[in-house]
Amino acid sequence: MASEEELFASVDALLEEEPQLPPPAERARLREAAGITQARLAVALKTSTQTVKNYENGRSEPKSPRLEAYQRLLKGWAAKYPAHTSSAAPAPVVAPQPEVPGTFTGSAAPEQAEVAAPVQAPAALAAPERPAGSATSRRPVAKKAAAPAVDPRFPHGPLAVLDSDGSAYGAGGIVLDCPATTIPELVEWTLRESGLGAAKLNRYGKDSDPLIVLTASAAVKLGLPERLEGHEQRRSLRLPEDHPVVKQVMKAKWQLTQRGFGPWARIYRKAQGRERQCVQLAILSWDALDERSWPGVSEMEPADIARVLGVYASRVITPRGSTAVSGLELMTALRPPTKAVRDEETGNWVSGYNAGSLGAEPMDPAPPEAAPEHPVVVNSGWTGGFLNEEAYQWVRSVQTLSDEECTLPFAVGLDLNTAFLAAAARLVVGLSAPDHFHAPRFNPKIPGSWLADVSHIELDPRLPSPFTPDGTRPTGPAWYQTHTLAYAQELGHDVHPIEAYLRRETGAYLDPWHDRLKNAYVDTLADLGVTKDLTDVEFLAAMEQHKQNDPALAAVLVAIKATVKGGIGKLRERPQGKSYKEGETWPALSRPTWRPDIRAAVISKARVNMHRKLNNMVKMTGLYPLAVLSDCVVYPSPGESPLDFLPYAASGKPQPGAFRLGPTPGLAKLEGVQSMLWAVDLMEKGLNPARHIKGGDAVLDEGE
Repeated sequence: MASEEELFASVDALLEEEPQLPPPAERARLREAAGITQARLAVALKTSTQTVKNYENGRSEPKSPRLEAYQRLLKGWAAKYPAHTSSAAPAPVVAPQPEVPGTFTGSAAPEQAEVAAPVQAPAALAAPERPAGSATSRRPVAKKAAAPAVDPRFPHGPLAVLDSDGSAYGAGGIVLDCPATTIPELVEWTLRESGLGAAKLNRYGKDSDPLIVLTASAAVKLGLPERLEGHEQRRSLRLPEDHPVVKQVMKAKWQLTQRGFGPWARIYRKAQGRERQCVQLAILSWDALDERSWPGVSEMEPADIARVLGVYASRVITPRGSTAVSGLELMTALRPPTKAVRDEETGNWVSGYNAGSLGAEPMDPAPPEAAPEHPVVVNSGWTGGFLNEEAYQWVRSVQTLSDEECTLPFAVGLDLNTAFLAAAARLVVGLSAPDHFHAPRFNPKIPGSWLADVSHIELDPRLPSPFTPDGTRPTGPAWYQTHTLAYAQELGHDVHPIEAYLRRETGAYLDPWHDRLKNAYVDTLADLGVTKDLTDVEFLAAMEQHKQNDPALAAVLVAIKATVKGGIGKLRERPQGKSYKEGETWPALSRPTWRPDIRAAVISKARVNMHRKLNNMVKMTGLYPLAVLSDCVVYPSPGESPLDFLPYAASGKPQPGAFRLGPTPGLAKLEGVQSMLWAVDLMEKGLNPARHIKGGDAVLDEGE
């Protein structure tokens, strides 16, 4: 017979096992009874609004020390706002059903869940405990039913963020139990049991490999170091080949790509038939998510990281590396290089060229399109000059400022939304190798590189030259991309090329890329409260606060913009590392997407678009810019708002052809406001006001 002391100890143990927090529905009731919004509670708990939502719908639970703070708050509210008692009999609770072999415990289809559990179960029953012996079990347990998935092969979305307690947080709020204790076990679980992945973006493409993001504690639990040290460049970070985890991977007959086991590690086996066997890992504490492209994301809770990456994956692509890498991978995913074609002689299906793509083999550029260190240049002894199609970095001479301009009180910066993306729309580029021509007749419809002399063209010194990145007048013959010379014709000047490298096969290769990223950008801005139907006044007000509305979605927006710039920059990725010698090949050259001519076409068109707007502003308003940096332009202004100097028709509508405010690519937003004295002072020092107008140093990043 047990003693009283033993019985009390057993009861106390049971009490300690009770949930530390009330059920999710009760948490929401208490907060609403106190008149506190989810956003205000998020500020108090120093977390995001989405995390609070997850607490209140049972998708995730707080961890110490936030757990204790939240518990204390809820206890205080419970004392002040007790639940109303009811004489009605409590609704029956459906007990969890025993697991049926071959099913996915706790993640029934939504229709099944509705029938099986019409009444919400208490918190203790909402998430079944891991079955006994689950440390070796391969079947994950879903702690929350997943939202309906488009592709039944991937019911739990494209990715998951794994924490050290075995919780794998997926997109849409799902949380899976991952029993893996080693990297090979994690790979097997991901491919066999997790239900993670994403369908291909093109009928001829490949499904996206599942992505597992490891928190710092999860990485350590799996045998990885919390941080990697010993390399100057972050991109060079990787585990040594004799590291125990690398040996585990090899012993289990898995392979690593040439990048090795770094911040973005790809682990694979050769595909069996059509089934790919590949898992992408991202290690947060190894700086997998660059702060410039994913601001604040690494410091978020796992559920919020999953939300950010999940939105990006659904609107852009499952991340496969940096945003620049993802931008380039998106091009290939939307325009696969090959497709299955029937061999007329044998009747067999073979791999053939997919029309409109860049093909499966890399292509040498024309010498003027290549970098000086490229083998094509070094081996041929080319000395004929190079394309210099880069974004604007121009500052107007202070000598050209009028007294009237100097007396205006403000300098206002305008930034064009994803200017490179706008330039990629309906952009015809070369798909075949370049052919060399002497004294060709200029044709603005043929993409290529042209040697021509436009130094005789006289333009207003208060505007940058459209022919050079620094805005200075050309001094003689130079190589230009087609759009630059076409603009010279548009301005009324004859163009007589000396020679050219042109491409016979052409197409709008970037159109699907443009369309997907444009929709991602516009939809994400709309989710942040910046929609197309706003007036210009409302648009400016919405842009002032959109980042505060939802920091997670604001981070997605930054990542989308970085994907655009980085993807374009990757088209001319330069060699990395101190050991590189001129004339040697470098890894990027093995890609069909190493296409500096396409990068030049995008930047040339973007710069021409900018100059066209600058020119039209002069015609409509008489205003000249103070400086231009890439897609940012600074104007003198009588007021602190763009509304004080942008041109509008009598009807109140913006004038077409000039800068216009709005949320779509190519339209403008306010970049920053400073005093005119501040701007002139920088100009006198040779500094660019457009770089500093926001209040800090802007970074001109072309993604190289």
